[in-house]
Amino acid sequence: MDNEDEFPHGGDGGQTSADTSQSKSLVSVSRSVKRSRTSDIWNHFTLEEDENSDKRAYCKKCPKQYLMLPTTGTSNLIRHHGKCSMGVDVERKTVKIDHKVAREKFSRVIIRHDLPFLCVEYEELRDFISYMNPDYRSYTRNTAATDVVKTWEKEKQILKSELERIPSRICLTSDCWTSLGGDGYISLTAHYVDTKWILNSKILSFCDMLPPHSGDALASRIHECLKEWGIEKKVFTLTLDNATANNCMQDILRDRLNLDDNLMCKGKFFHVRCCAHVLNRIVQSGLLVISDALSKIRETVKYIKGSTSRRIALAECVEGEGEVLLSLDVQTRWNSTYLMLEKALKYQRALNRFKIVDKNYRYCPSTEEWKRAKTIHEILMPFYKITNLMSGRSYSTSNLYFGHVWKIQCLLEVHQYNEDKAVRDMIFKMRLKFDKYWAEYSVILAMGAVLDPRMKFKLLKRCYDELDPTTSQEKIDFLENQLIMLFGEYRKAFPLTPVVSSTRADSRVSGRGSENLDVLDDLFDLDDVPEVEESKSALDMYLEDPKLEMKNHPNLNVLQYWKENRHRFGALAYMAMDVLSIPITSVASESSFSIGSHVINKYRSRLLPSNVQALLCTRSWLYGFVNDDEDDKGETVVIRSDPASRGKEQE
Repeated sequence: MDNEDEFPHGGDGGQTSADTSQSKSLVSVSRSVKRSRTSDIWNHFTLEEDENSDKRAYCKKCPKQYLMLPTTGTSNLIRHHGKCSMGVDVERKTVKIDHKVAREKFSRVIIRHDLPFLCVEYEELRDFISYMNPDYRSYTRNTAATDVVKTWEKEKQILKSELERIPSRICLTSDCWTSLGGDGYISLTAHYVDTKWILNSKILSFCDMLPPHSGDALASRIHECLKEWGIEKKVFTLTLDNATANNCMQDILRDRLNLDDNLMCKGKFFHVRCCAHVLNRIVQSGLLVISDALSKIRETVKYIKGSTSRRIALAECVEGEGEVLLSLDVQTRWNSTYLMLEKALKYQRALNRFKIVDKNYRYCPSTEEWKRAKTIHEILMPFYKITNLMSGRSYSTSNLYFGHVWKIQCLLEVHQYNEDKAVRDMIFKMRLKFDKYWAEYSVILAMGAVLDPRMKFKLLKRCYDELDPTTSQEKIDFLENQLIMLFGEYRKAFPLTPVVSSTRADSRVSGRGSENLDVLDDLFDLDDVPEVEESKSALDMYLEDPKLEMKNHPNLNVLQYWKENRHRFGALAYMAMDVLSIPITSVASESSFSIGSHVINKYRSRLLPSNVQALLCTRSWLYGFVNDDEDDKGETVVIRSDPASRGKEQE
């Protein structure tokens, strides 16, 4: 009875009061967990069992998971959801970034890809960078512009130090440009050989130019730039387009530089005319005469490109020639006329078949007109190839000048008696323009041919003899006197440069080939250097040496040759360094205008001139002149600046 009184409710007699309380606790916990899963937070998490039968809550937005014990609440889930909903992964492994370095690197992105300063405020870009690193701090467009200017100032000091160290003189090109908004700019580009004997081309200045664009104003602007860079004593030549304002400008600038004896030979070789511009003037004068002769081809291209159905019909007339690619020329770009003829002649047979298919096509050239077009194409081909070759900036071109001008003159001589009257008229006009500009070949650029070991005076004399034997020796003598005079200036500037015997120098060059000579090699070479006869100069030694065969050295790096022979020829090697770095065209300055048209366009025309200069110059120093999205890849266009911005173009 006592036992029954102790357990009045019946059941297992072994159950104690402690067991009863534990059972009640488990029931309450079970009820508590059940209530917690009714929270709205479970709309963003899933509850699953892992391999150990433990329950875990998985976030639906990210891989984050939480162990859910019977006593665990939902506070940690709520906190995670608040951060995860804002796109921040709290468990992401991130690297602490240097914000100063990050901004400097992004300024280079802006410079390299012509991005607007506003790009740093793009919401999606900010969101992307924040996702990559939550520590990233965004900034404004004004800060981005300041960073670009700082990058420009930093790179400017590096380039300035380099220009101070180089032993060579600096050749310049300059031109003016008018932006889409009507603002005038002047570009100044430096061409020089660095301490490694590599040819460089850098934009020194791209600054605004307020009217009037007179010769005096242009000269003052360039002189200020030379002083700013500290190179007014290192200038060698200035290559310019054939404009009246430019002719006046170079005269004034030469007089100012001569006040302190900064130029070689009192600036006798200072002014160099842009050969590409001269070629352009010659070809344009000829094309003006035969514009009617090319009218049918031009109208054919317009007719075909004016309709998709016509292009398809012409493609069906092509027999295994691939896709039809016709191009229409631009009146101000003669090389576009050459490309139009080249592509049209390729589809001559297809166009003859197309006129039978399309009865409305009335512009098909006759057999005589096709023959004329082929002749014109053959005449323009050397001009096109020469212009492309002359426009190079990474290799010496002054040594190529003489040979190309000679080829042009020979070409005009051959075609002056062509059976086609239209072609004869074209050649007549081109000869008049050629004789005006090149009655005598430019002396300083002819020196470039002499300093090419494959040419020297021997090849020049043969070229002169073929054109006019009666005056060839007189021209050679004059050129030799000018060369001796210039070499005398360099002997004064480099009086301590050693000269060794030809046997020793030849064995050293032939043994090392094109390998670079280091500092220790230079010191060993200076040891026990034999003396030379005073009456025999380095120029005499060079001219007496047999010239290299062109067929054996078709791709000779002329600068590398002079680098390997600099100890033998002394001051003459440094003279060759300067002469061979002369740009024979102003294409380098005009290429900066192509970049400028990307930087200053109709959607971005309010940039400050200081920001424009920072963007263009820094891009030139870091990445060169090439655009990522050039439309005319493989085609060289003689870019013309606005003549109104520089004064009347000289006829």
